[in-house]
Amino acid sequence: MTQDEAEAADPVGSNPEHYRVVFENERVRVLEYRDEPGDETSPHRHPDSVMVTLSGFRRRLSSGDRVLDTVLDAGEARWLPAQTHSGENTGATPTHAIFVELKGDPLATPTVAPPLGPS
Repeated sequence: MTQDEAEAADPVGSNPEHYRVVFENERVRVLEYRDEPGDETSPHRHPDSVMVTLSGFRRRLSSGDRVLDTVLDAGEARWLPAQTHSGENTGATPTHAIFVELKGDPLATPTVAPPLGPS
């Protein structure tokens, strides 16, 4: 896969065994991510996102020649700027996380008043 293809790769399409859409509207897309120890993902792109860890895990993220090893506990919320990467579960436990991907212009003002309550 070329760098251009990786930048365009949606994780749900490129890694459907790990990512699934649980909610989507015009402002956000919410993904659930699951894997097992030793699982790897192919290169894919995320827009600006918030990740919430539902399990503790250890992983290696790779982007070009950059590599980051990280350990996260269950219940953490982290801001993730837009990025292209691949990943590997390097720990002994499954990974379970939620990604809230932001869409569109973050400074845009809604053209209509939003409804009250969840939708």
